[in-house]
Amino acid sequence: MIVNPVSGGMDKSEFIHQAANFAAKENLNFVLYETCADNDTAKIKALYKKFIPERIIVAGGDGTIKLVAEALESEEFILGILPAGSANGLATDLGLPKTIDESLSIAFRNDFLEIDMIVVNGKKSLHLSDLGLNATLIKNYEEGSMHGRWHYALQAFKTLINTDVDFSATITTNSEVTEYQARMIVIANSKKYGTGVVINPNGIMNDGKFEIIILKNLDFMVFGKIITGNMPLESDDISIISTDKATIKTNFPVSFQMDGEYYGAEAEFNISIAPKKLKVAVP
Repeated sequence: MIVNPVSGGMDKSEFIHQAANFAAKENLNFVLYETCADNDTAKIKALYKKFIPERIIVAGGDGTIKLVAEALESEEFILGILPAGSANGLATDLGLPKTIDESLSIAFRNDFLEIDMIVVNGKKSLHLSDLGLNATLIKNYEEGSMHGRWHYALQAFKTLINTDVDFSATITTNSEVTEYQARMIVIANSKKYGTGVVINPNGIMNDGKFEIIILKNLDFMVFGKIITGNMPLESDDISIISTDKATIKTNFPVSFQMDGEYYGAEAEFNISIAPKKLKVAVP
C-alpha cells in the first residue's frame, strides 16, 4: 500500500487501518509505504523488487497514482485506488466509490481495466491535461495562501477576469494541419474532470487514442459550467480531434497542467499515446 499522507488535506490513518485489516482477513502480506517527497520513485522501485506484489493499493489523488505508474511502468501489477486526494479525476472517471469500505473491496478483489497513458513532451498523463485558462487557474490556486472549494471558485473568477487573452494554435495530426484561436485546449484520455464535468464525450481510456478538445470562446458563464460540471458540449465554439499522435504549437508560451499539477508555460507540445500501460481495478 502506497499512501500520500498530505494529499487532499486529510488524515490517512483510517485508510491504512482498514486496508491492513482487509489484507489480514484475505490472508495477504501487507506492506506500507508513505510518500515523503524524498526520492519516492527509487524507494517504490526498491520495494517492488523486494516483494514483487501482485497488487498495489494507492491512497491518494491523481498525482500519487501517476507517481506509482511512472515508477513501475515496466512492471506487472494491478493498481487499486482509494480516492484520497484533492484531485481524484481518474477515480471519478472510472466510477470508483468515495467510501473506504466500497473502495477497498474493488481495490483488492475486482477485475481490472488496462488503460492507456498519454505522453506530452516526455511526461506521462493518466487522465487530463490542458493548456490555457484552466492551467493558469491551477497555477494561481497553487500559489495562493488559502485553499478549499470556496477559494478555488474565487480564484476561478479572478483568473477569468484577469486572463482575457486567447492564443493561436497550430495542431498537426497524422492526417492534417489545422489552425485555431483558443482560450483553452484539453488533451484527454478520459471523459471527466474531477468535478464530474464531461469535457470529452468520446473518451475511452483503452482505445489507443486520445482527444484534443479546443475551446475557442470561453466566457465566464461557460467557464463556470466547466468547473461546476455542466459543460455545454453542443457548441460551435468547441472542436474535438481524436488521434494517437499530435503536435500543438502556440504563438507564445501558454500555461500547461497535467493531471492537476502545473508544469509551467510552453509553446510546443509533442503528444503520443502509450497504449495499455496500467492495469487498474474497476467496479
